[in-house]
Amino acid sequence: MMRFTSLCIAVACLIGPATAHAVMDMANTLSDNAQQNTIAFDGLAFLTGSIGSDSFFPPGKVADFWGFQYLRDNDPSGMGHNTDFLSRAADNMLYALTADQRQQLITLAKSQVASINQYGYGRFVLMDAFRRNLTGNIPTGSTGLNLDAVKSYSQQLYQLDGQISYQRAQVMGPILASLTATQRAYLNNNMVGQGMTSWPNVGEQIDKRGLTNDEFVAVTTYASDMFSWYAGNTDADVYFCPERQGTYFGSFYMKDAPAMGNPNYSIPTNLTGDMGAAFLSVLTPAQRSLVTNLVSSQNAELLKIVDRREDVSTLLRQFIAGQTPSQTDMQDLMTKYGEHDGSIIYQYATAFAQVGQTLSSSQQSQLQALRDEILQGEPSVPSGAFLYSTPTAMPTIPSSDFLFFAPLAGDATRDRVVNFKDYIVLEGDFGKTNATWAMGDFNADGVVDFKDYTILEANFGTSVPEPATLLLVTAGAAGLLIRRRG
Repeated sequence: MMRFTSLCIAVACLIGPATAHAVMDMANTLSDNAQQNTIAFDGLAFLTGSIGSDSFFPPGKVADFWGFQYLRDNDPSGMGHNTDFLSRAADNMLYALTADQRQQLITLAKSQVASINQYGYGRFVLMDAFRRNLTGNIPTGSTGLNLDAVKSYSQQLYQLDGQISYQRAQVMGPILASLTATQRAYLNNNMVGQGMTSWPNVGEQIDKRGLTNDEFVAVTTYASDMFSWYAGNTDADVYFCPERQGTYFGSFYMKDAPAMGNPNYSIPTNLTGDMGAAFLSVLTPAQRSLVTNLVSSQNAELLKIVDRREDVSTLLRQFIAGQTPSQTDMQDLMTKYGEHDGSIIYQYATAFAQVGQTLSSSQQSQLQALRDEILQGEPSVPSGAFLYSTPTAMPTIPSSDFLFFAPLAGDATRDRVVNFKDYIVLEGDFGKTNATWAMGDFNADGVVDFKDYTILEANFGTSVPEPATLLLVTAGAAGLLIRRRG
């Protein structure tokens, strides 16, 4: 099994050559050059990978409003891309905490692992749909991915992310607020403003006995996030690197595979830029435009994400100040965040599929050679899948058919018909908060209530057109698709 520390570099920004003291901020992230490099690298990873490689996803990307990415990308010693960076930050934070404070993190981990894993497994439905769209294996009656369906499902994932984030802040905020002068002195004198090479090497501070691997990973993630939250500010919390959005296309695996189980390994900072450019050079002008045009087409949604992250980060920092922010406000913000990211990933998946379906055999060989060069002898694709960074068997993935059709109001089960099954779902979850579409929250206000019942009632008996009624319309288009197995 891959060591936890080997996943740490996966969240480093690798968009081009780094200078020793260059400040990485949102201006860098939002620049056309950084976005184009990252999107192109995603395209290379997706068109040469598999759903197994797509599934590799750093756990630090979930509930990431604590400034850790900023800390990493601006490490004064230039070691933010090193595999030991996260564990060194976590070990020192845990060293500074009391036994009771550490136990609070352990208790939080035990309570959150199920939700964290639910989020990880939920990603597979989108990844499956994106690969089906690439190969032309789409449901009869559909012409491809449906934007509204992708956005709706992405909203649900981000609502879950919002619950996880809020719960973490509820625990981490009061702990930080209660730090003694001695604890603050340790962090300020030994870590804040200093590079990783100057941080004490105190070793692991958590007894793994009695903890599952998932729980240990969660505690370590909390601790590193707590340090960056303590050392940073709202601007740092808002910051994300270019690859933070659109994380369903396999670039993390392609980038991190050589580092797995390889302590003290650092990924070249120019990897994404160089290989993204190499990918674009293989494409025809028409294919290249499909990729490069994404920079401008996604820009409005990307800017909205920055706004949502600022709203969320400001809200969560209220816990450090001894306040209790509105959980409803948090869920509303994360629902909007999910909608924005859903629009971006829809655009990526659609454009990449159009490129992939027009690649010549020669182009495919050239792209595979680029992938092999990056992986340095590591398997081109994994034999199974990953739950975050942990190898696992490929899970049974629920049908992704619903992502190819417009959402049907009242269809909680997503079987393309509003019937008694949906009523049973709504009745069972009636009154629940932090709700999702699958629970009967059809108006996305975070609660299953009479408003949702009214929507279901108004659409009861409604179904999408039977496949046969659309077959003649789509047969011609379907024949144009290149049907190949990914």
